[in-house]
Amino acid sequence: MYQSRQIHIGSLPLGGGAPVRVQSMTNTNTMDTQATVDQTLRLVEAGCEIVRITAPDVKAAENLYNIKNELLRRGCSVPLVADIHFNPKAAETAAALVEKVRVNPGNYTDRNTGKVDFSEQEYNDELKRIADKMSRLIEICKQHHTAMRIGTNHGSLSERIMSRYGNTPEGMAQSAVEFAEVCRQQDFHDLVFSMKSSNVKVMVESTRCFVQKMTQLGMNYPIHLGVTEAGDAMQGRLKSAAGIGALLIDGIGDTIRVSLTEDPVEEIPVAYDILQAVGARISKAEFIACPSCGRTLYDIQQALQLIKAATQHLKGVKIGVMGCIVNGIGEMADAHYGYVGAGPGKISLYKGHTLVKQAIPQEQAVDELVRLIKENGDWQEPPANDTGC
Repeated sequence: MYQSRQIHIGSLPLGGGAPVRVQSMTNTNTMDTQATVDQTLRLVEAGCEIVRITAPDVKAAENLYNIKNELLRRGCSVPLVADIHFNPKAAETAAALVEKVRVNPGNYTDRNTGKVDFSEQEYNDELKRIADKMSRLIEICKQHHTAMRIGTNHGSLSERIMSRYGNTPEGMAQSAVEFAEVCRQQDFHDLVFSMKSSNVKVMVESTRCFVQKMTQLGMNYPIHLGVTEAGDAMQGRLKSAAGIGALLIDGIGDTIRVSLTEDPVEEIPVAYDILQAVGARISKAEFIACPSCGRTLYDIQQALQLIKAATQHLKGVKIGVMGCIVNGIGEMADAHYGYVGAGPGKISLYKGHTLVKQAIPQEQAVDELVRLIKENGDWQEPPANDTGC
């Protein structure tokens, strides 16, 4: 189990036992202040806790000031992250304005010269040059208490890394480790790291490799998880769940982003569903439901939808919806309440594994389930909508 240190993104704690944070990225033109603010507010309303905005040049970085102020004017203090790739000046500008900057080791400081072989001396000279180039950004981050995410991407490793490690998970991990060492040497530790790839296996393997390297070096920085360019619809959701979920189950991951080729707002519920599925962050009720078979003598599919509609807001409550008594009681495992078929159109209700009400007509059973939950003190009224800012 990897135990990360805690840092802060603005006032938001990240890592070190804090909840796994959900984030996304706007896809508006950063120079369009109003469009970017509006989309950010929609993301936050959906549950997004950290919002990333691209800053491809200095002008875009400077406009983060206007975006931040407009958000604050509208009552929203969500932490903002400036996304930087090629422009150190944009990073330095943004670091004084927002809570976090994200840089890519492969294209932020490493030169692209076509060189394929590096001697040991040349390799070390490049690392020294990187440290010198990073020092200004690190100093600004220190002055403004700005965090930094160092994000390695499978498709953008530097020539220096490629010459020694190839385009491999180990190369991705090593690239991040070298940047971590640069920051550690300059006594800067408000860091988050990510290993991104559109290939789920590469994303998982490189992240595990990086965590292993960090542990060996006595580092424990927070980890950002995501499968980049995952696509849309079912494919995007499944790839994201496979990669992010596998690492969360390992105990790795302090913040996640589900990358979908859709409206960014659609990423947020998927992220929470992944967190819920692996038990990393519980935000609603959980339903344990059997697929049904010929022994099921009531409409279990309709019943499940009615139960979810009535109870899904009950954070942390587990409800088993089972077709029959043959395997139902045992297979609903650690459910707090059970809704189990007891005959043609008849339902029995359980508190844990204890039978409480028997042979209730299906038409009345959902209401009876709600009444049982209320009687046992586990009922909460659905929360009023708010912006979450």
